[in-house]
Amino acid sequence: MGSEHLHITLIQPDIVWEDKTANLAQYETTIAGITGPKHVVVLPEMFSTGFSMAPERLAEPMDGHSVRWMADMAVKYRCILTGSLIIEDDGKYYNRMLWVQPNGEIGIYDKRHLFAYGSEDQHYTPGERRTIAQVNGWRINLQVCYDLRFPVWARNTGDDYDVLLYVANWPEQRSLAWKTLLQARAIENQSYVVGVNRIGTDAKNNNYTGDSSVFGPLGELLWQQTNAPACHTVTLEKEVLQKVRTTLPFLNDADKFLLL
Repeated sequence: MGSEHLHITLIQPDIVWEDKTANLAQYETTIAGITGPKHVVVLPEMFSTGFSMAPERLAEPMDGHSVRWMADMAVKYRCILTGSLIIEDDGKYYNRMLWVQPNGEIGIYDKRHLFAYGSEDQHYTPGERRTIAQVNGWRINLQVCYDLRFPVWARNTGDDYDVLLYVANWPEQRSLAWKTLLQARAIENQSYVVGVNRIGTDAKNNNYTGDSSVFGPLGELLWQQTNAPACHTVTLEKEVLQKVRTTLPFLNDADKFLLL
């Protein structure tokens, strides 16, 4: 039996560059302060380090400290915790989004589109498949940052998912693209879209304004935060989603892409 409501908490932090201890401590304090219901708590891309191209020094295995920390938080605060980390697996490095459940199960999505402009493709291995996670009858398509620019990868080819979730380190100079494409993905896929980004400045002097956002299935802006840390819970409604897809059945007319 699914739930008609999904409570998603977006955490928009100022990430301390390559300081895992400081970042995890910051998140634990923030998560501990969440009041009210929370099904899913979302941290940004590379939440423990910032967008670093030093996986040789920073990567952890799946049984490493940061993954264990996520599992502990999921149990302690009775929620699903998600976000991406620098992971080493079978001798390769991944920008890996984890979906950590309180029962110990961990889903993974490896970022498909690596940011060549920032040399990410020189350090990491791309993912090969989409991951659609499930919670209380809701289906959530997990995506990471640069994936946002590639609509075919996110395409809802009928009724694949209910929420499109992006975690990112998306810099200020391209914030217009971030906000515009999140809204476009919501409209074209008749889906809720949640984008979680960071604020602050990294060691490469990239500035981040956050602009973490939630859009409804008609592209309506439900929440957005700019230039300030945030911890905000939004409640998504299944009835709204179903009404949009029933009264405006545009997905039925879409091209049938085959995603390999």
